[in-house]
Amino acid sequence: MERVRDLSQLPKAHLHLHFTGSMRPATVLELADKYGARLPDALTEALTSGEPPRLRATDERGWFRFQRLYDAARSCVREPEDIQRLVREAAEEDVRDGSGWLEIQVDPTSYAPRLGGLIPALEIILDAVNTTARETGLGMRVVVAANRMKHPLDARTLARLAVRYADQGVVGFGLSNDERRGMARDFDRAFAIAREGGLLSAPHGGELTGPSSVRDCLDDLDANRIGHGVRAAEDPRLLKRLADRGVTCEVCPASNVALGVYEKPQDVPLRTLFDAGVPMALGADDPLLFGSRLAAQYEIARHQHAFTDEELAELARQSVRASAAPESTKATLLAGVGSWLAAPGV
Repeated sequence: MERVRDLSQLPKAHLHLHFTGSMRPATVLELADKYGARLPDALTEALTSGEPPRLRATDERGWFRFQRLYDAARSCVREPEDIQRLVREAAEEDVRDGSGWLEIQVDPTSYAPRLGGLIPALEIILDAVNTTARETGLGMRVVVAANRMKHPLDARTLARLAVRYADQGVVGFGLSNDERRGMARDFDRAFAIAREGGLLSAPHGGELTGPSSVRDCLDDLDANRIGHGVRAAEDPRLLKRLADRGVTCEVCPASNVALGVYEKPQDVPLRTLFDAGVPMALGADDPLLFGSRLAAQYEIARHQHAFTDEELAELARQSVRASAAPESTKATLLAGVGSWLAAPGV
């Protein structure tokens, strides 16, 4: 019997983790109690039972339900100390799972009303990230994400703000929320502003909608990375294009199943993408609602898709290479992957 290695000890980068969705269930419950916030029964039951809520976002009604739960959790984050706690706990969870670099994604407009405005909100988030990075030793940066449900002019404002803080911890610009709403090309100017300011382009695409949304991210937003991108597996020519350009797909297997994109973990096309040479960075997306964190995504690759330890190590390398980490950090993490692979299994 093959001896396997501990995946929580495999050095890796985490490139797809949403700010609110990174919270621990106990933290949401404690903050709700602190502020007297009324949470939806479905969310309270999920958080107290430890079982993820039943979700299916393949239609707009299902997405609305998911977003309602997400917004309820976000409403519990109200003070700078809550931001600091959220960031610290996200880092602790990542360190426990073997992450050496985390790029956490946030739309600061979501927190601006309670934190004194857009600029103060982003500065509070960045201060928490930089403080946590120093205290935990985990490399941490921020991807500022625009919302597809809002006007493209709002995205331009966010892009300019993100560029302004590029030397203080912002490394990328994203586009999130329901992919079925808002054409990618509507946000092309915002992404041009971000790219011209030196930020990575990392929009969501190819999860709730098909391969065409991935192509739009490439053609209209000049994506360096695609948030999810799994539906590219349905188009061999698109797979080749992603592989040839070295565009990394931030694949979140547990999320794909929880939202009903695929019925079972083994249906997520990890092997198709990997064998086509498409770089991947496995991510937890929103562990608060989907119930599993970073190392568990590698466990899915191992147990549901028969990835060997050598292949899992390559997945970890791909995540590191696709990150915005300094070259020295990348070298350290890549060396750590080699050491993990060289060590005997258990």
